[in-house]
Amino acid sequence: MKTPKGKRAKKVIFSLSEPEAGAVFLGGDFNDWDQKKHPMKKDKKGLWKISLSLVPGMYQYRFFVDGEWRSDPACSDFVGNPFGTVNCVRKVE
Repeated sequence: MKTPKGKRAKKVIFSLSEPEAGAVFLGGDFNDWDQKKHPMKKDKKGLWKISLSLVPGMYQYRFFVDGEWRSDPACSDFVGNPFGTVNCVRKVE
C-alpha cells in the first residue's frame, strides 16, 4: 500500500486469544486478504499478536484461524462482505 503524501505510518497491534489454535494469520484489505502473508505469533498464554505499520485510514480485516475466517471478538465496528458475513473495521488515526 502506498503511503499518502504527508501521512506517516503508525504501528498497529492486532491480537486474538485463541490458545487451542495451531496457526493464526491476519488478512485484510491492507494485504489483499492474503491468508498466509501475515502470520501471527502465539505467546505462552495463547494470545496471538502481530504488529503492522499502517497509514491513517479505515481498514477491514479478519483472522484466519486453522483454515477458517473469524471475526475479532474485541472489535466493535463491522461492515458486511460479499460472503454473507462481516469484516472487522479498524480505524488508524
